[in-house]
Amino acid sequence: MKSIVKSRLVAGTALASLLALSACGAETAATADSAPEQTNITVEHAQGSTEVPVNPETVYTFDLGALDTMDALDIDVDGVPAANFPESLSKYAGDDYAKIGSMKEPDFEAISEGAPDLIIISGRVAASYEELSKIAPTIDLSVDQTDSMASFKEVTGTLGRIFDKEDAADEKLAAIDKRIEETKTAAADAGTGLIVMTSGGEMTAYGAGSRFGIIHDVLGVSPVAEIKADGKHGESITAEYIADKNPDNLFVIDRDTAVGESGEAALAVMDNELVNGTNAAKNDRITALDASSWYLVGYGLSNVDSMVTEVQNGIS
Repeated sequence: MKSIVKSRLVAGTALASLLALSACGAETAATADSAPEQTNITVEHAQGSTEVPVNPETVYTFDLGALDTMDALDIDVDGVPAANFPESLSKYAGDDYAKIGSMKEPDFEAISEGAPDLIIISGRVAASYEELSKIAPTIDLSVDQTDSMASFKEVTGTLGRIFDKEDAADEKLAAIDKRIEETKTAAADAGTGLIVMTSGGEMTAYGAGSRFGIIHDVLGVSPVAEIKADGKHGESITAEYIADKNPDNLFVIDRDTAVGESGEAALAVMDNELVNGTNAAKNDRITALDASSWYLVGYGLSNVDSMVTEVQNGIS
């Protein structure tokens, strides 16, 4: 009798254990089924198309415009180049952010060790696209200078899709559009303009369709002359050229300040009898633009708003 009871007890215990294991297995399977899967999207960019994870965990960017946009949208960035950051992005110079090379030369070893989920580049390191793509999904978010605002909006939309921030990006773009319209209204009565960058005591002019052409192409300041140059390099000019063209507004960018090099300050380079005889000088319409903002950062959500504001203030 005792053996029968004992056998029944053993069988019951075994059955209970089996049921417990089955329940545990079912719970594990259910947990696995409920775990969210990583979603990828296809991103079209300046060098092709790339499969990119949505909300990537570790993000490296060489493009300071993209960095500015991500900062405006509260998107975490983990790695940036060593650069002379403007005040608005100064926190990225600190040790909390991995340094992944310079503005022009990636540190491939450091990038590989960091195992990023996404790498963002633009013109300065565009030639490294293939090699960076071997490390992680890489996208080239260079802005097309021939249609800068449309391209900038497209790039912003791409970042919004990747990081699930489309609504916030659209809201900020709408605010920029409003500021642009205000500036275009002011530009209608502001006369002509000339964009000049100084470097090492030399002057270079930029016109419509150039890297700084937003002043003419988007904000409506009439160019004082057709600049004979491509979008990246501008046209070398002299004080005599400025005096001859006699712009109503001068917009000046000090490249030496932007890249942290010592040199004669931009306004000092232009402080001479010829330039001082122009309408721009006589009417206090020489605007020293934020060098880092214009030369290094360019097309980012916060930065474009600041750029438009600088021009608006200069011509108003």
